[in-house]
Amino acid sequence: MSTTAPKVGFVSLGCPKALVDSERILTQLRMEGYEVVPTYEDADVVVVNTCGFIDSAKAESLEVIGEAIAENGKVIVTGCMGVEEGSIRDVHPSVLSVTGPQQYEQVVNAVHEVVPPRQDHNPLIDLVPPQGIKLTPRHYAYLKISEGCNHTCSFCIIPSMRGRLVSRPVGEVLSEAERLVKAGVKELLVISQDTSAYGVDVKYKTDFWNGQPVKTRMTEMCEALSSMGVWVRLHYVYPYPHVDELIPLMAAGKILPYLDIPFQHASPKVLKAMKRPAFEDKTLARIKKWREICPELTIRSTFIVGFPGETEEDFQYLLDWLTEAQLDRVGCFQYSPVEGASANLLDNHVPADVMQDRWDRFMAHQQAISAARLQLKVGKEMEVLIDEVDDQGAVARCYADAPEIDGSVFLNTTDVKPGDKVRVVIVDADEYDMWGELV
Repeated sequence: MSTTAPKVGFVSLGCPKALVDSERILTQLRMEGYEVVPTYEDADVVVVNTCGFIDSAKAESLEVIGEAIAENGKVIVTGCMGVEEGSIRDVHPSVLSVTGPQQYEQVVNAVHEVVPPRQDHNPLIDLVPPQGIKLTPRHYAYLKISEGCNHTCSFCIIPSMRGRLVSRPVGEVLSEAERLVKAGVKELLVISQDTSAYGVDVKYKTDFWNGQPVKTRMTEMCEALSSMGVWVRLHYVYPYPHVDELIPLMAAGKILPYLDIPFQHASPKVLKAMKRPAFEDKTLARIKKWREICPELTIRSTFIVGFPGETEEDFQYLLDWLTEAQLDRVGCFQYSPVEGASANLLDNHVPADVMQDRWDRFMAHQQAISAARLQLKVGKEMEVLIDEVDDQGAVARCYADAPEIDGSVFLNTTDVKPGDKVRVVIVDADEYDMWGELV
């Protein structure tokens, strides 16, 4: 009987939702006695969790699969691109198995087939932390509250990859959050395909947590999370009417005053062609009202330029809307056709050079807004969470910065450690980042 632990290499591509899938697979493998190793050469088998959202992500996934085959030879593929098994096997016929997203059991079974688990491992007494294995740094964690999506946006194939909305029971979500906090997590990032729709599929059913009734609904879940004494950050929030209920929670300091809302465009004509849910011309008025209730509110969003049929007039409408909306953090993508998306059938595709020109203008326009918004924070005192420390100083984030997508707060001190929360005064800022000094 082998006494050495079988070793698995793991590559996780794509969004935080895929990262949560990776964490679940790894937790299961660790419970079965597998060791997770950081290099191809030390692994008995490599699992690649792919992204299949846009063509460039698919190309990256195929490239990483190829690299893993070249370096190791034994490769199992899972994740969003796994729904297109044929196109993966066309390029890499030697992959051992291909599964789609959330198919944890199939991935674990595929690993068993290549490298059987140790027979002498007892998952009941051998050590694995109860909060599971995390791929994020210790002090923050993604909390996935649902799978799938009920929308049929014309540029997106997520419902066909991940299915319709399935909300996790709120008691289970809150118990997981509690375990993460007990394990030292200082920030919970709530994610799903559509966080505002949480509980719609189960008619906001009442569940129980610590003996208390809690509705499976975004507001009630946020109330409960706010009792845990950590930062709670919301991602992928569509601006349905009940989002208004969250703003007083933010103003009261219960959850972070941060909303990640994927607006995608502002022109009513383009939004209609995109088949976007819950967007109408009252959005600007609502943003104004939210900021009256909670002046600290930071809004981050993403937009698509060059969507089929977008005219210069539509694009100008978007720029004017941005001036009015004064969003804090913005990402922009050039429209990219996704195989299987209904937008591919639309007329009047925008030429690549026009799309590039609009992207450049969009970025310059928004950069000026973002820079001005950050200047408003100079001179203010705020709490920051330390992410990294080296001999140059520390890199931190304030409430307005989500990890890996927003800016950072740089501190000229080495007297802190990752996961610390400290008070700083902001002394400088550019378009994306800020500099602070310990109070």
